[in-house]
Amino acid sequence: MSSSHTSPVKYFLSGGFGGVCTVIVGHPLDTIKVRLQTMPVPEAGQSPLYAGTWDCAKKTIQREGFRGLYKGMSAPISGVAPIFAMSFFGFGLGKRLQQQTPNEKLSNTQLFLAGAFSGVFTTSIMAPGERIKCLLQIQQGGNQPQKYNGMVDCAKQLYKEGGIRSIYKGSFATLLRDVPASGLYYLTYEYTKDAVGSKMGTEGGIGLLGTIFAGGMAGIANWAIGMPADVLKSRLQTAPEGTYKNGIRDVFAELMKREGPLALYKGVTPVMLRAFPANAACFIGFEAFMKFLNFVAPNL
Repeated sequence: MSSSHTSPVKYFLSGGFGGVCTVIVGHPLDTIKVRLQTMPVPEAGQSPLYAGTWDCAKKTIQREGFRGLYKGMSAPISGVAPIFAMSFFGFGLGKRLQQQTPNEKLSNTQLFLAGAFSGVFTTSIMAPGERIKCLLQIQQGGNQPQKYNGMVDCAKQLYKEGGIRSIYKGSFATLLRDVPASGLYYLTYEYTKDAVGSKMGTEGGIGLLGTIFAGGMAGIANWAIGMPADVLKSRLQTAPEGTYKNGIRDVFAELMKREGPLALYKGVTPVMLRAFPANAACFIGFEAFMKFLNFVAPNL
């Protein structure tokens, strides 16, 4: 992210392209993550629905084919361009608001604040997309009847059941996840990119491998801090209407009582396996599109 090109419009367009790259690479492991997070607690003496990441992947492919891993992808793929576009736009704007001059280098704290600012930007479109995605992902295939026939049908049914509030269920949990996680995400990317650049003696241009490494590390940092809120969000958003009257507080209380604090990191294996390649793909897409825009529209 060259500091001489901090136009929020360029961040918006490049972020949208990076987001599409993220979903294509990372969605199968995201499906496994959501299924592990939301599987029922086994009764005494019974084995859990899935023994772990590999078991979940194997059972999903056996029952539903490889396409089962891409369940619910219509929601993030149609929402991801605007979500990532808004996220990168928020980051670009957050940087711009703190800069006295367009080329001013920001401190690590300022980069974190710009990233956290981007997390607020994305929640308005992130929350309903996440709710629909999670509900589609937990539908088991095979001969079991499907409640939802896709993204639009799911949105219609949710609206019929509880209006717009039902579609936006889990917004606070999404905010709780995305504000600190986005701050650390962008800070880690910029910090790693600078560190790699200074080691290579090429500040600003770190090449493909440098971008892959910095983007991958950003993804891991994002989920290291965002995982507990993500577990609570997934459970809240997939629970039947009226299950948790006080929202995320009730989800947290029940989880602590029944499963203990380790349950806040349920699904962490597929998340971390996905974090590196998916976010490396995101930043490769972002940087490539930014270079393209700087070439075709240098004054944008």
